[in-house]
Amino acid sequence: MSLTTFRAASADRPGNPAAKVTVPSLLDKKLAHEPITVVTAYDYASARLVDEVGLDVILVGDSLAMVMQGHENTLAITMDEMLLYTRGVRRAVRRALLVADMPFGSYQIDESEGVANALRFVKEAGAEAVKIEGGRERVDLVRRIVGAQVPVMGHIGLTPQSVHRMGGYKVQGKTLAAIEEMRADALALEDAGCFAIVLEGVPRELAKIVTDELHVPTIGIGAGPDCDGQVLVLHDMMTMTFSAPAKFVRRYADVSGIMREALGNYKRDVETHQFPSDAESYHLSQEMRDRMAALTEKAG
Repeated sequence: MSLTTFRAASADRPGNPAAKVTVPSLLDKKLAHEPITVVTAYDYASARLVDEVGLDVILVGDSLAMVMQGHENTLAITMDEMLLYTRGVRRAVRRALLVADMPFGSYQIDESEGVANALRFVKEAGAEAVKIEGGRERVDLVRRIVGAQVPVMGHIGLTPQSVHRMGGYKVQGKTLAAIEEMRADALALEDAGCFAIVLEGVPRELAKIVTDELHVPTIGIGAGPDCDGQVLVLHDMMTMTFSAPAKFVRRYADVSGIMREALGNYKRDVETHQFPSDAESYHLSQEMRDRMAALTEKAG
């Protein structure tokens, strides 16, 4: 999309800056020490709001398996489902960089299949990059996907697709050995071509070390304030999830409370015949009402 076309398409978007966020522009933000803002969103309506506000990156996360579908972890979501949700978000986005999560099973079995699935996100869903969990074991795959012209965001630390191996959602990188492993993973992913790396569920001190060592941006989630950017799940920050929030989640609004009140008011108004009102109803023209009245009188 040309800049002229982009501006025209964005003309009705209040507060939406014209500059399209790209992989190179995120690197520019790191070099300029400008924080990068990322939100995980899953549908057209919420993604459009995120884009209009002007956040830098929208991630269609595999966490939608939990948030949108009610699963206990991220493992159940399929490629076809991820593509479906990503297409909806794509239609909402004009400015933000759109990144899609590679779901569990879409790249672990065979690297060629992983490359093919990354290409599907771009060709079929309009994603501009994909995110892959794992460290040095993903280096060859990252190189191949980047070689296929698909930008890759890495993800290390607490990797939700490894929940069974980790024995739950636990903070990672708490020992000297684990710290060295994570530093090595981050450097290897950068060398393989990742344009950014998510650091999830790691001590602040480790996140700062990794951030300072890398030339590409780090995006923190439960990793402290020293990362180059931060990401939260939209539903978490809006209190639209139904479990206790993680320590790092800040609640910015109580949307579920507003929705409960509104739904309760609607129920009350329907049950007490206060909705819909006459003003909220459609009416026949006066001429048609007169004709109907005449027919009624004749029939009587």
